Amino acid sequence: MLNSLYVKLVLVLFLLFSIVGGTFLGIALYSAPMYQQEVSQQLNRDLASYIVKKHVLIEDGEVQQDNLSTLFDNVMIINPSLELYLLDPEGRVIAYSMPPDKVKRERVSLAPINAFLTSKDQGLIMGDDPGNENRQNSFTVAPIDVGGNRQGYIYAILGSEKISNITDVLQRSLIMRWSTGVIVAALGFAFVAGLVLFFFLMRKLRILSGAMQAFKSSDLKQLVAVSNGENKSLDEIDTMAATFQEMAQRIHSQMNHLQEMEASRREMVANVSHDLRTPLASLSGFLETLQLKSADLSEDEKQTYLKIAYGNAQRLTTLVEELFELAKLDANEVQPQQELFSLAELVFDVSHKFYLRAREKNIIFDVVVDEKEPYVSADVGMIERVLENLIDNSLKHTPDKGQIRLQLSPNQGNVQIAVSDTGYGIAEEDLPHILKRFYKTSSHPENSNTLSGLGLAIASRIIEMHGSHLSVDSVLHQGTTFKFSLPVNG
Repeated sequence: MLNSLYVKLVLVLFLLFSIVGGTFLGIALYSAPMYQQEVSQQLNRDLASYIVKKHVLIEDGEVQQDNLSTLFDNVMIINPSLELYLLDPEGRVIAYSMPPDKVKRERVSLAPINAFLTSKDQGLIMGDDPGNENRQNSFTVAPIDVGGNRQGYIYAILGSEKISNITDVLQRSLIMRWSTGVIVAALGFAFVAGLVLFFFLMRKLRILSGAMQAFKSSDLKQLVAVSNGENKSLDEIDTMAATFQEMAQRIHSQMNHLQEMEASRREMVANVSHDLRTPLASLSGFLETLQLKSADLSEDEKQTYLKIAYGNAQRLTTLVEELFELAKLDANEVQPQQELFSLAELVFDVSHKFYLRAREKNIIFDVVVDEKEPYVSADVGMIERVLENLIDNSLKHTPDKGQIRLQLSPNQGNVQIAVSDTGYGIAEEDLPHILKRFYKTSSHPENSNTLSGLGLAIASRIIEMHGSHLSVDSVLHQGTTFKFSLPVNG
């Protein structure tokens, strides 16, 4: 229960409001009596001066007891809460209006008295209370000067013990009840409002948490919509939800890709095993025959067996080399080294490698190239490898007396390269898969037992690394055309 973020927020909110409420109440209880004393001091500020002007309390250094007694009697009648003290110039108490047992101090500090006399805008000034050894109180004071000499002070305590008792009672009764009630009501309202607000704020987090748990429980397969991308005014929670959804989509896509890669890997292992097993079995069989029956075989038979074994060894070598080449391309260990070159010259150079082979199969090999074709920017070695793979593929799948054409043509700021043949063609259902590694078609029985190879997959990967795409068009029993484009550069 305490692990819930909502409960933690509620507890923090309750603690915060309790601290704020207690602090406010404490300030109110402290400031109320201070305010009362400051008001009393400001209202009675000139009281002591008025007493000094109207009564002669010290004359020729002698205290006028009669006048002082009359003053004390009048004060007790008019304001019983007022405490009057007659001080000498050093602050010692000479006379007082209180009963003798109520006076606890013989002397008061002159510092607050001097501060009171020198400043009228200082606010509340607290002075020593002769009636209490441990407390200061608000006061008013006036000097008694005779002939320019300081004879003493009239010192009046405004917040007497009786006033303090009354104030304490009022605080406990009125201020406490009223302030506490108001504060509790205000804090209660704020607390309930905070709970409602947190509830609605937590609603987004609950939805996000539920989506995360569902995504986790589904083994990262189930996507749950948790944000509205059309809303422009997103808060932090909406942003976090949108970020999670984007991450979940990427993870889901990567998981699907990994599953596809795993399926492709298994298929590739199976295909490699099959393609390796056939030439290996043939190679092993012929070599074993040569070893066991060498004495019974003629020289021509031996040469025939060796030729077949060598052909199978070459097929194995080609397959292994293509596997390594494709693995390097997939791992991005090989990157295109861009340079300017004449594509027309490269096409002529590559085509010369296949003229003799095409002639042996009675295949017409046409090269349609304009020598003025502009230069392109690409990796010469990689593009040469693509052309060799495409021409070799056409020669393998074009019967005798067929035709192969290699053509360059401008295409919207690019140069398009097309390799077409009049071979067996590709069935429509095989076209989407023809560029996949180890894919075998069943379009023609003549090619059902040949090595599948990786030539087209390598060519497709190289073209993708150059930012283009290898496309294929084919009609069964009529021929196939492979196309790709390279950007013109100069």
